[in-house]
Amino acid sequence: MTGVELDFAPPHPGAYLREDVLPEIGMTVTDLAAHLGVTRVTMSTLIHERRDLSMEMAQRLGQALGNGPRFWLALQMQHDLWHAQRNSGIDVKPIETPKDKKRK
Repeated sequence: MTGVELDFAPPHPGAYLREDVLPEIGMTVTDLAAHLGVTRVTMSTLIHERRDLSMEMAQRLGQALGNGPRFWLALQMQHDLWHAQRNSGIDVKPIETPKDKKRK
């Protein structure tokens, strides 16, 4: 792994919705689902982290909350990448370029 590594998983978008967004906007899961045009079950499975955020849901949330779909997709990507890096077992050495070899 490279770059800044976190010791803890970035939050799932559902956790962010559950812990921060819903209390702030004063809506229930049912209210938010109705506003977004999805079923309560769809919203509930996302909020309880049993479903990953889809492109469509990112668009709906981004439009409704005014922060755009990229915000929501970035949350999902960060969460997924953190888990993938710890569970994949992939260990590939960096490629040495001719420029790298000259430095040695």
